Amino acid sequence: MTGRVSLSRREPKASGVEGDPVTQAHDRASGPQAGNAYRHIGVTRVGGVIGAVVEGIRAGAGADPDAVAELRAALLAHKVVFLRGQRQLTDADQRAFAALLGPLTRPHPTVAGDGEAVLPIDSEQSKANSWHTDVTFVDRVPAISVLRAIRLPPYGGTTVWANTAEAYRLLHPALQALAGRLRAVHSNRYDYAADRPEAGGTDVAQQAYRAEFGRLEFETEHPVVRVHPETSEPALLLGHFVRSFTGLSTTDSAALLALLQRHVTRLENTVRWTWRDGDIAIWDNRATQHYAVADYDDQPRLMHRVTVAGDVPVGINGDTSVVRKGDASRYSRLAA
Repeated sequence: MTGRVSLSRREPKASGVEGDPVTQAHDRASGPQAGNAYRHIGVTRVGGVIGAVVEGIRAGAGADPDAVAELRAALLAHKVVFLRGQRQLTDADQRAFAALLGPLTRPHPTVAGDGEAVLPIDSEQSKANSWHTDVTFVDRVPAISVLRAIRLPPYGGTTVWANTAEAYRLLHPALQALAGRLRAVHSNRYDYAADRPEAGGTDVAQQAYRAEFGRLEFETEHPVVRVHPETSEPALLLGHFVRSFTGLSTTDSAALLALLQRHVTRLENTVRWTWRDGDIAIWDNRATQHYAVADYDDQPRLMHRVTVAGDVPVGINGDTSVVRKGDASRYSRLAA
């Protein structure tokens, strides 16, 4: 599908009102009594504004429903959660466990993956060492990503996540007002790796992956500040798939993107995870960006990702995303 397709407009909910999900999530995760909030899992913070380790749940199709419900609450509160020691998982187990969090997408809009739901992220094909939110070039941005370590390098290979809701909250009111009026064009043809010079050039596997990644063109205009559909928090929707801001020149777009991204990726707004065998990371793709640190030389690194379907982002002023190019309906159905 080509051309400009306008999606429905709906009003955002107010943020941080007493009794709303974001307030409840914060209450469950903060304060000295936080340990009493979870009856079926253990939750330990690993960062001040993002990240927690969850214990007491065995991932898979048979995971305790009460534990899964609390895991989701912890995810909304902490944006990314980590499960250790899940060595028993197969691809089928990972798919089944992710499906407990919501309907799954296909592996990717353009990359085949396993043909069902699992996308291998292989360092021999591509390194995701640039700040991004997953698959923002389609209208139905995934809600949740579930990443499992398959093969890890002997050193390096950490991943960093940033809290995009906190980044917006800490912006100066003038920048909040500016961001709230902006819309950004995201495209898969603006892949960060395509424009990055690499020592020794690009090998055949990388060239083949990039060709597959860009074989179909997707382009979507999103509000720069989206309202989280579950917590009502406003969050910045940016990252390396942004090509430009609507109505601004390339030069101004680049400068403004760098400014806003600097607030997102401030170290105090991040958490860095050192992977171990059996680790799973689950993040709220509606309130985070992440960066896979490529500091492991030519050592192999393989991860498997499954994504949960999301809705069409709604801006802080009630405006919704607009499809410019591409039809993502085969990739993902819209979350209810």
